[in-house]
Amino acid sequence: MATATRTATVARKTNETDIHITLAMDSAGAQSINIDSGIGFLDHMYHALAKHSGWSLSLHCKGDIHIDDHHTAEDTAIALGMAFKQALGEPRGIRRFGSAYCPLDEALSRAVVDISGRPYADINLDLKREKLGELSCEMIPHVLQSFAQAGGITLHVDVLKGVNDHHKAESAFKALAVALKFAVERTGTNDVPSTKGVL
Repeated sequence: MATATRTATVARKTNETDIHITLAMDSAGAQSINIDSGIGFLDHMYHALAKHSGWSLSLHCKGDIHIDDHHTAEDTAIALGMAFKQALGEPRGIRRFGSAYCPLDEALSRAVVDISGRPYADINLDLKREKLGELSCEMIPHVLQSFAQAGGITLHVDVLKGVNDHHKAESAFKALAVALKFAVERTGTNDVPSTKGVL
């Protein structure tokens, strides 16, 4: 039966970013969330993701935001995906699939997740503004794509309705969080949830 603590620590340093992450996947009720990417709206999205996934998350990044937000947004998402994959370990004794709808006022988003080992992302957020805070709106779907790629998951996220771009983005991250929480939920078995016998 899968009862091991699902935690990870990732350090990822390039010429553009220096990132340190610790992730504990099963922290609902005793969460600790401490995020500083240098980009306030990105911190807000990661905080929502951690909170509603039931994670404890520490994420710190020193990035070249004097250039722009691209490297910090992309690289933190890659590092977070790496931490997610490391913490999960072999996808055994989990539900594998998860889906969720989350509203935020007038905005409604849907996220569908498959812990498949086959990275793929289809992201449709319908954002209209150029930026939210200091985060370029074009980077928000890229963050989700980068997380899926590094995490080895299949991910579909769609904003189904909404007017306010802040609400659209936040509802999308919350929907992803709830879908992930369900997908990695332990089933009480040691079964690999695949007809192939491996993921």
